[in-house]
Amino acid sequence: MTTKPSKSLETFENPMPTRDYTIRIDVPEFTCLCPKTGQPDFATLKLEYVPDKLCVELKSLKLYVWAFREEGAFHEAVTNAILDDLVRATAPRFMRLTADFNVRGGIYTTVVAEHRQPGWQIPEVVQLP
Repeated sequence: MTTKPSKSLETFENPMPTRDYTIRIDVPEFTCLCPKTGQPDFATLKLEYVPDKLCVELKSLKLYVWAFREEGAFHEAVTNAILDDLVRATAPRFMRLTADFNVRGGIYTTVVAEHRQPGWQIPEVVQLP
């Protein structure tokens, strides 16, 4: 596997495809460029998903995220594009991407985008006494 930025996402087979379970991944070093000023924008990406048949491979995710460093993108557009690419690669039952952008001009931006497989229902949470 390369160690250069890449828009290619690798996957592996879900080791427990018969169970709904949640994978949570934090990416605290996401950067892209402001399309208006060319200045860097910094964000923490929080990915949560319930896999179906495939899971995303973490090193490829790291290289994928790295590929945005030199691209100009609005926060809303880049968050939705990343979610779309991840959904295309893994076809999850459910996926949510939260992008918490650092302050710029006194304003913090958080963008949340979700995908839900048609017909998939969230499992009921069990509350123990």
